Amino acid sequence: MLHVTKSFLPDLKEYVSYLERIWESNHLTNDGPLLRELEQKLREYLQVEHVIFVTNGTIALQLALKALQVKGEVITTPFSYCATSNSILWEGSTPVFADINPISLTVESAQIRAKLNSKTKAILTTHVYGNAGDLEEQESLASEYQIPLIYDGAHAFGVTYKGKSIFNFGTISTCSFHATKVFHTVEGGAVMTNDAKLAAKIKELRSFGHKNDDYFSAGINGKNSEFHAAMGLVNLGHFEDIRNYRKWACDLYDHLLQVPGEAIQFNSHIDRNYSYYPVLFPNEASLLKAVNTLNSVQINPRRYFYPSLNTLSFVEKQSCPVSEDVAIRVLCLPLSAEIKEDEIRLISDLVNQCFN
Repeated sequence: MLHVTKSFLPDLKEYVSYLERIWESNHLTNDGPLLRELEQKLREYLQVEHVIFVTNGTIALQLALKALQVKGEVITTPFSYCATSNSILWEGSTPVFADINPISLTVESAQIRAKLNSKTKAILTTHVYGNAGDLEEQESLASEYQIPLIYDGAHAFGVTYKGKSIFNFGTISTCSFHATKVFHTVEGGAVMTNDAKLAAKIKELRSFGHKNDDYFSAGINGKNSEFHAAMGLVNLGHFEDIRNYRKWACDLYDHLLQVPGEAIQFNSHIDRNYSYYPVLFPNEASLLKAVNTLNSVQINPRRYFYPSLNTLSFVEKQSCPVSEDVAIRVLCLPLSAEIKEDEIRLISDLVNQCFN
């Protein structure tokens, strides 16, 4: 059975070498030496001032909203995983959905501006599939309205924009290190910022609101363990090879697939990480035909993202016609650091047959 992704696992001996260090230190969690080492190496690799390693990507978003004291309306995207809008709801704010660009699938400044009002307290948008919208214009817009700009970069590890890490944009950026991601720590995530005061606040909130042995705020348990940090330290050393392999796989898909209609356009200024291989079908009927055809031979793509978040039953209904249309037509095909050429050729042939 072939799934939409397969988690990368390094040679067990590499991981065990870090486990031995855990046994030597007897430090399992609570800001241990491996966790600090991972944060330092991520700062160096990503070229950002502050990286705070946390439990998962959703907690990263919640910590960002909490540290910025956001309460009110938050302009966000309807085309993302539910964690993006759920984090807003969990922090007692209201998601206001701005529709997406039909080709890049990102929310850009024109759509954001149309939703801004006196109740807007923040902007939180997603680098969809690691893609980037008009970052400078969004930063200018946030500055004009004097509100924070948060980027959900769950898919964007290793992506650069005009030569620098995409995590350098916005007030705060977050990332997911879940097992399905292109770089993972089994479970985990991170908050990135170039603001030292914000970084200190997030570290405090991550650990129950502790500062040394005192309580300074109503924090949460957003800490991560030495075991997860160990996996991150090993996998970071493999990331460039993983990205290069996935690029080869995506290039082969590009060459073989013959899906009619428009293709998703990635920002020309980014260096991609090839985190997913999304395909935009002409209509939902053709997508469902492809899904059924692939499922019949135990190949499982994923409708990612579906449905459009503005249509969920627990949010206030808002019209986002582009996102609603894209969500029923987009499908992510299997992609991993181990997918084989014959598997890509089979998937491509089966999808192409749906249009012949």
